[in-house]
Amino acid sequence: MNYENLELGSTGDNVKILQEKLKILGLYNPIVSGSFSLATLEGVKEFQRKNNLEVTGIVDYNTWQQLLAATSEPIVTIAYNPILSLGSSGELVSELQVKLKTLLYYMGNINGTFDLETQNAVKRLQYNNDITTTGIVNDQTWNIINQLYGNLNSCVTGSESNNENIYIVQRGDTLYSIAQKYNVTVEALKNLNNLTTNILSIGQILRIPVSQENEGNQITYVVQRGDTLYSIAQKYNVTVEALKKLNNLITNILSIGQILRIPVSQENEGNQITYIVQRGDTLYSIAQKYNITVEALKNLNNLTTNILSIGQILKIPVSQENEENQITYIVQRGDTLYSIARKYNVTVEALNNLNNLTTNILSIGQILKIPNS
Repeated sequence: MNYENLELGSTGDNVKILQEKLKILGLYNPIVSGSFSLATLEGVKEFQRKNNLEVTGIVDYNTWQQLLAATSEPIVTIAYNPILSLGSSGELVSELQVKLKTLLYYMGNINGTFDLETQNAVKRLQYNNDITTTGIVNDQTWNIINQLYGNLNSCVTGSESNNENIYIVQRGDTLYSIAQKYNVTVEALKNLNNLTTNILSIGQILRIPVSQENEGNQITYVVQRGDTLYSIAQKYNVTVEALKKLNNLITNILSIGQILRIPVSQENEGNQITYIVQRGDTLYSIAQKYNITVEALKNLNNLTTNILSIGQILKIPVSQENEENQITYIVQRGDTLYSIARKYNVTVEALNNLNNLTTNILSIGQILKIPNS
């Protein structure tokens, strides 16, 4: 398909592809309509702003190329599902039933036959999402189903339970391909999920063993929707080449949920340390933790917004000098208040009082003031 320039008022399949890609990147929320509307225009402008392109609102060659790179999805892979209706049958109907069942619209068997129960499930979904209630699955209905199912999959995949992630089996998946994707063994997958066979079904939920802990000078990162090697490299201040070499990648294409190892230096640099943003962190909470100002954090890290992302690396200004009868200590992996108190021959109560601690829980990289004995 030839990707011509698009602008306000354009229509057709290329506009649908544009809207789908903007939707993947979180820059377009309405229905994929194939009509270049004002909402589409704003999404294009925001994408151009974020990618240092000329903000024209016109999708030219450069904008197309950036969109393709940002979504890691070559043009040739984009295709639309055929229309399904009462009487249709086959693998696509099975996939439709799996997705409707996951979304709690369909309670029947996954039989690959578009029967009355499937039609009624489609009608309920269409009614709840302000689509004309026809019971026919066209492009518009497929888009809604895939969007809702994709959002659910992202939520479930992103949930953490100790050292496990959850994965919903997609078309074409095998235990081997999933094991490779998450850098685990097929045996580990089968044991964790009590599987006695290698056969998987679309929509099946698997638990994935994933270690999120630091390994020496590495951390692990789970690829999110819209990630590219370039955006991840920028986020962690490393090169694309370093990422590819460390992860034995021969292509720049990533898949959602893929596990990457990230080289990260945790050493002090002069009067700075590095901090990896955790779930629930805010600039204010980090600033409080290190007894600095939000403004100092933003200036040192060249931040223009208060929004943080999990895994983001921040430089923290830390004074290591003695202050009269105090020294500062950076909490290491395995430290407890008791072990630190013993190390410096002070009491846990003295540490608590000096640092205004209300809990005995410590985090790696936390700064503690230690009273000199």
